Amino acid sequence: MLQLDGLLSDEERQIQAVVRQLMDRRVRGDVGHWYDSGHAPVRDLANEFGKLGLLGMHLTGYGCAGSSAVAYGLACMELEAADSGVRSLVSVQGSLAMYAIWRYGTEEQKQQWLPGMAAGQLIGCFGLTEPDHGSDPASMATRARRDGDDWILHGGKMWITNAPLADVAVVWARAEEGVRGFLVPMSTPGVTAREIKQKLSLRASSTGEIVLDEVRLPASAQLPEAQGLKAPLSCLTEARYGIVWGSLGAARDCFDTAVAYSQSRIQFGKPIASFQLTQAKLANMALELQKGFLLALHLGRAADDGRLTPEMVSAGKLNNVREAIKIARECRTILGANGISGEYSVLRHANNLESVLTYEGTSEIHQLVLGQKLTGIAAFS
Repeated sequence: MLQLDGLLSDEERQIQAVVRQLMDRRVRGDVGHWYDSGHAPVRDLANEFGKLGLLGMHLTGYGCAGSSAVAYGLACMELEAADSGVRSLVSVQGSLAMYAIWRYGTEEQKQQWLPGMAAGQLIGCFGLTEPDHGSDPASMATRARRDGDDWILHGGKMWITNAPLADVAVVWARAEEGVRGFLVPMSTPGVTAREIKQKLSLRASSTGEIVLDEVRLPASAQLPEAQGLKAPLSCLTEARYGIVWGSLGAARDCFDTAVAYSQSRIQFGKPIASFQLTQAKLANMALELQKGFLLALHLGRAADDGRLTPEMVSAGKLNNVREAIKIARECRTILGANGISGEYSVLRHANNLESVLTYEGTSEIHQLVLGQKLTGIAAFS
């Protein structure tokens, strides 16, 4: 509507088109079935995404594509336009697990894990959230203690994307010297992963619990540059940036579906698109989509210039996810009873966005992040 594609380079538009074509070919025709069954072919998808360079695409070296932040954001938007769970696979792999290794690991750790993860041959997960510690990771109960040259980890992590099928987990634990990160091969004795069933959201994503029962790791498993809680929080900032774009994709798919439906649905002898109330809904949603895109693009350009701050990402996630879920719900009203049918993507997106609204920082937490920035006062405790 505002011709915002003109703000993108030819290369950026090409990357967006390639990812959209992959979603059309590989995901859209089957994602409804994956959602119904609660199971998606994650490893097959990871292999295909790896071949296209989508995994860790904004990282450099080790088989990663080294793309710009804007290009990565556009890819996330197209991935989530297909399904939030599909985007979560890419985000957790690249912006959480791979980024943690890339940013805080040794050269040996990077060589061991990153090329296989970039190719989709190895799956990673990110173990920060715990059953009783979500928004307050500083209170984590998982502990790491030294035993000679080794480390012993004990505790548990919850709501961990990719955990049931991961090859390696980036696990954060509290040691005597503070929060530390560890690379935990999931085949290590004492490590158990349990898939979380009966999800009503993100059903095309694999989510699990990780139990660490006196897990012994060599000293080489520690991420040496990760010292303190700032390390895992910096990884979350990376992933939240992708959500700023991804949520727009889900909203855009709902919007496109609602526009097409309103033009073909006949009531009182004419398309419901001809009614003023329907047009008002569409106009309002289109404005929020365009504003959200401008916000995401601004953050992407700032990231590429080295100016992006965590508070800026919090503002982006707070706004775009909040507006995306409003758009999904509004589109459902345009579809009427058909809006709850799996034949259409709208309610699937709305249900998925309920999780996106919560994970990697709830709206309330991001409001407090911005409140601290505005007032200089931390209201978290």
